[in-house]
Amino acid sequence: MRCRWLGWAGFELEHDGATLVIDPLGDPGALYAVLGDAAAGVTLPEVVEPAPGALAGLVSHLHRDHADAPALRRALAGGAPVLLPEPGGGPASEEAGLLQATRELAQEGLTLRHLVAWDTVEAGPFTVTALPAADGTGDPQLSWAVEAGDQRVVHCGDTLFHGWWWRAALRAGPFDAALVPINGAVLDFPWRRPPSPLPGAMTPEEAAVAARALGAVRAIPMHYGAFELEPYYRPIPDALERFTAAAGDHGHPLAVGETLELA
Repeated sequence: MRCRWLGWAGFELEHDGATLVIDPLGDPGALYAVLGDAAAGVTLPEVVEPAPGALAGLVSHLHRDHADAPALRRALAGGAPVLLPEPGGGPASEEAGLLQATRELAQEGLTLRHLVAWDTVEAGPFTVTALPAADGTGDPQLSWAVEAGDQRVVHCGDTLFHGWWWRAALRAGPFDAALVPINGAVLDFPWRRPPSPLPGAMTPEEAAVAARALGAVRAIPMHYGAFELEPYYRPIPDALERFTAAAGDHGHPLAVGETLELA
């Protein structure tokens, strides 16, 4: 299996000519588009497009930087499903952080398949297992274990550190690579009041620990280096350096667009 970083939290997995995509992001600027000029100085992540024809799209959660409906449409083969968490089911005030992505998914007419933790589905040569995750704002989130051939990858969305790592390793591992968020962003959104001063995603050190708990041979960092905007989103500025130090020999940063052969 080959693993290509598409930038931010996006990855493309390929095995025997078949592909699937996870959290592809085609238009980073759409995340803060509603803020207009107030977001003019935001640093956007570099991203690349996956190849078209993917057998499935996996979405860790319905925040716009992880659920880009037009990017999914361009990447997927006709009729290919988008696998995503069950909706929260609350009133609009509770679901405010999900509304943009939910609306865009509906507009694109994509085939949505909602899963819960530990569900397993097949997509061509890939076996996909939904794993528990803990979202920093309490929205529904899953991590994804993907197996093809003799290789296994786990994609951790932008989860908090939690206690399911060991169970995930026992049920869906061992993993050749863990794709882990590292920017430890502190969040201050109008729909989550009062805000928490604690990180809403794993810090670099937590990500390194999570990869070890998952038993991953390689820890590949993602979800860092962009989107800082006071007061809403405050990531750790030196995340990659801290992660590299914490992960040691297991750390394996990729350049955007770079492919890793998992052998």
